[in-house]
Amino acid sequence: MPYEYEKNGQAIYDESFATIRREADLARFDADEEQVVVRMIHAAGMVGLEQHVRFTPGMVATARRAMENGAPILCDARMVSGGVTRPRLPADNEVICTLHAEGIHALAAEIGNTRSAAALELWRDRLEGAIVAIGNAPTALFHLLNMLEDPDCPRPAAIIGLPVGFVGARESKDALWAAQPVPCMIVEGRLGGSAMTVAAINAIASRKE
Repeated sequence: MPYEYEKNGQAIYDESFATIRREADLARFDADEEQVVVRMIHAAGMVGLEQHVRFTPGMVATARRAMENGAPILCDARMVSGGVTRPRLPADNEVICTLHAEGIHALAAEIGNTRSAAALELWRDRLEGAIVAIGNAPTALFHLLNMLEDPDCPRPAAIIGLPVGFVGARESKDALWAAQPVPCMIVEGRLGGSAMTVAAINAIASRKE
């Protein structure tokens, strides 16, 4: 049985984003934020997500400027680092995930935390002015916040804090939003994940379309 469906890729793309803009409530976002939120809704297939997205003022512009100045993008999971569209990056930015680096299991045991949290310890020499993208592990976001309580810890330019799940995800994002150690964005509650995080990175990397 043949199926009738849209086969034109550009038409699918155009109608997808037209549907999002028609159905989502985007009124409270500025132009930079709206571009990011629309991409995240598209990645999630979820109109209504916009109700849960929060940005500190100027976060998108700050993160984009950092990328344009060559900031590395530090990711908590390979699903995030692997999804970044390299040609979109404005300065051939380094995209780094240290989750599988040599010695991570031992380091995790030493600090009494997950591999995701331990991997952040390898970011210290790259953290200054970087974009941090956490789209998987709440323990990584909690550990980052603990690191940033140290006044001697280098400061990233911005944090994309979108860990997902049922244990610690909501709480870690609430903690980031309460602390706001640098410009940041979150999705409230249990929602988040690698696809949304990648969509946010790619949108921030691109000038308004």
